[in-house]
Amino acid sequence: MNKDLITIRQLNVKEIDEIFALTARIKKTPGRFSRTLQGKSLAMIFQKPSNRTYVSFSVGMFELGGHALYLGPEHINLGVRETVADVARTLSRFVSGIVLRTFAHQTVLDMAEAASVPVINGLSDYSHPCQALADIFTIKERFGKVKGLTLAYVGDGNNVCNSLLYAASKLGLHMRVATPKGYEPDQELMRLVLESARATGARIELLRSPQDAARNADVLYTDVWTSMGQESEFKKRLRVFKTYQINARLVSLAKKTCLVMHCLPAHRGDEITDEVIDGKHSVVFDQAENRLHVQKAVLVKLLK
Repeated sequence: MNKDLITIRQLNVKEIDEIFALTARIKKTPGRFSRTLQGKSLAMIFQKPSNRTYVSFSVGMFELGGHALYLGPEHINLGVRETVADVARTLSRFVSGIVLRTFAHQTVLDMAEAASVPVINGLSDYSHPCQALADIFTIKERFGKVKGLTLAYVGDGNNVCNSLLYAASKLGLHMRVATPKGYEPDQELMRLVLESARATGARIELLRSPQDAARNADVLYTDVWTSMGQESEFKKRLRVFKTYQINARLVSLAKKTCLVMHCLPAHRGDEITDEVIDGKHSVVFDQAENRLHVQKAVLVKLLK
């Protein structure tokens, strides 16, 4: 692997397969890895609130024998109290790695450029690689494969959608993205994804209709309609996305064996109904658990 994990785009298929193989071993026999990162420390810089990312990285480092330090906005106000580069250089003298959860993707790039230790993107407005890796691992765990399956993503073309598109194009996973006009994934990202997909046979489609996306799909995926930092758009987005809900009717269009996924937190009753998120097709909390196992594998790969 590269020194850092910034986006799925930087990973090749062999590296993704190695992460998944290690994830499976760690999940099956966690005790074997309890001293793997003994004496290592991880700085977690969080400019955004977090539940799963914060807890999973903290517990992950503990279970690998290392230590995690939380650094919130009250500790490090990136770009205000200190420059990103100065923070990166300073922390590189203290810790073995850095997780950064922030707004602008450029902040992650600047941190990685200045740091001499590995930097992991814990979420930016452009990319959420750890989430996508956990999602794809969950799909592979359930179906025994990824290549040739169809994932239907319904909702906002956001950072999670971006990361899933990169992963799908590399692994031969067909992906349909149904979004309202004006909320599609970035055009340059789509160009890169389609170029990658040509080599693997993955079919990548942008659609308007959630029904067309869901028809005979193996996986239905959604995320919140309003991400952190977009709160001022909340009422507008409720109107725009109101027909982009994963509900029982949409699930009925997918395969009978389909999985329903959501990266959480969920706004129940908006992008997904209680009936579906708590239903027999849902693997939402398996996804959440697998964040821990996948991130432990990433930490071992980068910090050992």
